[in-house]
Amino acid sequence: MRNSKLSYRLIIFIVVFIFGVIFSLPSFLQSQKGAKINLGLDLQGGLYMLLGVDNEEAVKSKIKSIASSLNYSFNKENILNDGLSTHGDKLDFTLLDNADISKVNELLKEIKGLKIQNENMHYQISFTPEEVKNIENFALLQAVETIRNRLDQFGLAEPTVARQGEDKILVELAGIKTKEDELRAKERITKAAHLQLMEVDDSKMGEAATMSDAEAASYGLILVPDSRNPNLKYPLKSIPILDGSMLTDARVGFSDKSNYPVINFTLNSEGAKKFADYTGANIGKRLAIVLDNKVYSAPSINERIGGGSGQISGAFTQEEARDVAVALRSGALLAPVKLLEQRSIGPSLGADSIKMSMIALIGASIFIVVFMMIYYRIAGLFANIAMIVNILVVVAIMAMFGATLTLPGMAGLVLTVGMAVDANVIINERIRELLRDGAKIKTSIEQGYKNAMSAIVDSNITSLVTSVVLYIYGTGSVKGFAVTLGIGIVVSMITAILGTHGMFDLFMHRIEKSNDTKFWFGYRRR
Repeated sequence: MRNSKLSYRLIIFIVVFIFGVIFSLPSFLQSQKGAKINLGLDLQGGLYMLLGVDNEEAVKSKIKSIASSLNYSFNKENILNDGLSTHGDKLDFTLLDNADISKVNELLKEIKGLKIQNENMHYQISFTPEEVKNIENFALLQAVETIRNRLDQFGLAEPTVARQGEDKILVELAGIKTKEDELRAKERITKAAHLQLMEVDDSKMGEAATMSDAEAASYGLILVPDSRNPNLKYPLKSIPILDGSMLTDARVGFSDKSNYPVINFTLNSEGAKKFADYTGANIGKRLAIVLDNKVYSAPSINERIGGGSGQISGAFTQEEARDVAVALRSGALLAPVKLLEQRSIGPSLGADSIKMSMIALIGASIFIVVFMMIYYRIAGLFANIAMIVNILVVVAIMAMFGATLTLPGMAGLVLTVGMAVDANVIINERIRELLRDGAKIKTSIEQGYKNAMSAIVDSNITSLVTSVVLYIYGTGSVKGFAVTLGIGIVVSMITAILGTHGMFDLFMHRIEKSNDTKFWFGYRRR
């Protein structure tokens, strides 16, 4: 290939081609090795859920957390009070010593967003409307993150968990095919995993079976059923000693006595100190371990417990213990979530979608390849090579970033095929115009690329801006379309412009020597 020119454009194109082949092969071959594109819910089937967040419970949970902190501080500072309890989204207590008012006011100043009413040393505390909004928003964001963490730890590939509107969460789980998998996935997602350590009031234990909730509340207690025997209820002091927000780890272990699965948990430094202080000051009392409003165990405190660790024992299977441990480790939901909408997409529908999408992609590609070869001859062949490399690189980039390919994403890929040759159509027409005007072949090629550049850049930038806007404001399926389209546009600027120009540079001597414009450009000079 004497006198051929290997330009920088062609070198870049070759590097891009090699990159595309290496990183797209695992996706095309569905190899276990290497990064590959994950198929979305609509392509491989699975579970679609729309969840709602119970905002009222989020506010109640927050006020209980504040009550627990105040109770600890009151005991530590020897602040005498009566009736520290929560009622819905409000917290009440009465001070017994005027000298403690300044201490309490200092403690309350450290907590943001409180609305405080004080009459004759009786405090009623609630949240300001702005703080309520903040709590609700945080509960939603925390639920999204917690659910995503749980699904990641359970090993589900590429789950989609995203905020939907003001108070909803979209969850898409591809690859869920059986009813058993579906039920277990829903249990993982909706489990609150709210851990509390609460004091048992043994003086009321005998009356608990016949006591009403209202009667229990009058004593500052709540009735919580046993996890294995719902008829057995424990009278617990309504203000928890500490809760799962102070938990740092939870792992499955086995009981020394029965060899049954148990859950060993670890608390952070603040939780460990509170736990040690409480157990040291309450030897002989019973402490209930409460998980999602069920008492799993209520052991007696025999000594001060340091180190910040504890154990949840119950009638767990190993799988249940593992699920609970993962839920605790990934974080409790500040507010319960409820299922608003559910759709199951069968794998056969996904297979049909893939089949039809591939037919559309291959059909469009064949039509474009044939048209370009007939109409533009060798220039069309160069455009076809650039188009194939474009597809390989788009797939490679999506695989590297672990993107999920959805049905709209397949549509974006089909559209990318057309856009990949669109730039070369403009370039080839500009070259033909110059040839008609009698310009030399080399001049026609160089000026053709130069003259076409403004039109190509303008159209690609507007399309790229559109894809960015679709990605920012669109939902899951629209985002998939936007990602595929956006990557395709950027890659086509390299393949369609640099790549084909580099090919012309490589064969420039032969083109000029043959002077056969019909063979090279599909246009015969008169």
